[in-house]
Amino acid sequence: MSKNALLNDGDIGIFALGGLGEVGKNTYVYEIEDKIFLVDAGILFPDNSLLGIDYVIPDYTYLVENQDRIVGLFITHGHEDHIGGIPYLLKQVKIPKIYAAGIAVDFIEHKLLETKDIKKPRIIEYKSHHTYTFGTTEISFVRLNHSIPDMFGIAFRTKQGVLFHTGDFKIDYTPVGPAAEYEKLASLGNEGVLCLLSDSTNAERDGLTPSERTVGTAISEIFSKLSGRIIIATFASNMYRMQQIVEASYKNGRKLAVFGRSMERAMEIGQQTGYIRAPKGTIVSGDEINQYKADEVTILCTGSQGEPLAALSRIANGTHRQIKTQSGDTVIFSSSPIPGNQESVNRTIDQLYRRDVNVIVNGPVADTHTSGHGNKPDLQLMLSLIRPKFFIPIHGEHRMLKHHKEIAVELGVERDNVLIMDNGDVAAVNATEIRLAGRVQAGDIYIDGTGIGDIGSAIIKERKMLSEDGLLSIILTIDPVNRKLLTEPTVISRGFIYMKGNEAITNGIGQKAKEILLYEFEKKLFSEHQFKQLLTDQITDYVKQITQRKPMVIPVLMSLTQKPVE
Repeated sequence: MSKNALLNDGDIGIFALGGLGEVGKNTYVYEIEDKIFLVDAGILFPDNSLLGIDYVIPDYTYLVENQDRIVGLFITHGHEDHIGGIPYLLKQVKIPKIYAAGIAVDFIEHKLLETKDIKKPRIIEYKSHHTYTFGTTEISFVRLNHSIPDMFGIAFRTKQGVLFHTGDFKIDYTPVGPAAEYEKLASLGNEGVLCLLSDSTNAERDGLTPSERTVGTAISEIFSKLSGRIIIATFASNMYRMQQIVEASYKNGRKLAVFGRSMERAMEIGQQTGYIRAPKGTIVSGDEINQYKADEVTILCTGSQGEPLAALSRIANGTHRQIKTQSGDTVIFSSSPIPGNQESVNRTIDQLYRRDVNVIVNGPVADTHTSGHGNKPDLQLMLSLIRPKFFIPIHGEHRMLKHHKEIAVELGVERDNVLIMDNGDVAAVNATEIRLAGRVQAGDIYIDGTGIGDIGSAIIKERKMLSEDGLLSIILTIDPVNRKLLTEPTVISRGFIYMKGNEAITNGIGQKAKEILLYEFEKKLFSEHQFKQLLTDQITDYVKQITQRKPMVIPVLMSLTQKPVE
């Protein structure tokens, strides 16, 4: 397929299929000289409004239609909102190679092993000093700090100028892992950057982001003061935090057991890659913890976001097979709620208090977590070092992108040179200008169980209606030939009204349905399909009038033809 029709000769096209106006499903597209470079392929975890949906992925239609121009998928780091969509992408799009670094390679390999029916591309493990050339475009990497090891910004050197994509980052002068390559950022700034795309998640927050190291110190201090079992929940991808919990457990004479599938897998990968080092005998199996006294046990588990099926949620509601809460337990949340998850987290905390355990959450009293995303000062430093001509804020809800724009303008980027975009909006960039060139197809695709994209917004709407107003079914047994109603209508309610004690309403609905049917029978032509639609509409209006509710109405017609009377 030829180049994007929205772009003029010499233009670079930049757009997102996911990651703008939301925190998740980061998928960015760079079109440079007819070649397509993909950066990240993430998923979005749904909020409570998406009933029964497991994940949300971007609409990959544009990539399907242009897959012959894709040179590779470049991964900034191994978080799910940046790599979780890879199996779904590969089911639809031919990706020649995946470029990833360090721990992200292991997470992606594990993901692809679990996925059937896909052509697995070659994974190339890049290092900080590597460069790759595609035609006249050179790609290089800058190590930055985040809450997961091996996070890299990506630089594109093109004929038009340098583009820099930060990925997720924060400024951490005392990181747990390797230091960020600030000298490379300064060098890029001196070279001259045409366009910067930068993480906006914490653009609204003032003050410095606490270092990961201060959290490790705080956790170790908390451990030293607690008696009884410690149950600690964090993100399964936060290797540094997991290592700190291993160290705090060992230092305080505790054995550590891991619960939750994703946490067990992360611990395994962490130990294999050397990011998690545990003295022999520190980590024990879930079955062994009962052999130790309460003050000799640490339980590390999933569920820091209140996910209903995660280990901590099941411990909190008493349904976990192996762990039951005990008096004297302390539960530590070593995380902060992702936007949209506050309610679920609060519910889990409330259930834990009901079980009479102590709960410690991140806050002024205890530094049990720090964000992996930079606050305003961090974003200011990035902009000051890079000094871009054009700027596109990415990775954040709309208000976060707007705040990031103001930060850039304060630091000297011309207001007209900053583009706030939505998923699908195409920025055309060249050496002299940046403009909105139009749109490509973009949207949300819902993953429900094993189904991809077979659930649309109409089905979500129906689920919402069912959850709020319930279902009403009217069964009519008719003789269509002789145009007779053979029995009185049967009304069945599920989640709408309790049938007993509401006979007047159900009888009224049945009577209304009978009237509609007899009126339709009087017409020359009786269409079953049209009748069902008419019945649904009129009964919905009737029920709304008498109950102020709109249940889903499902008419059922049973056709029994009787012999004509002789």
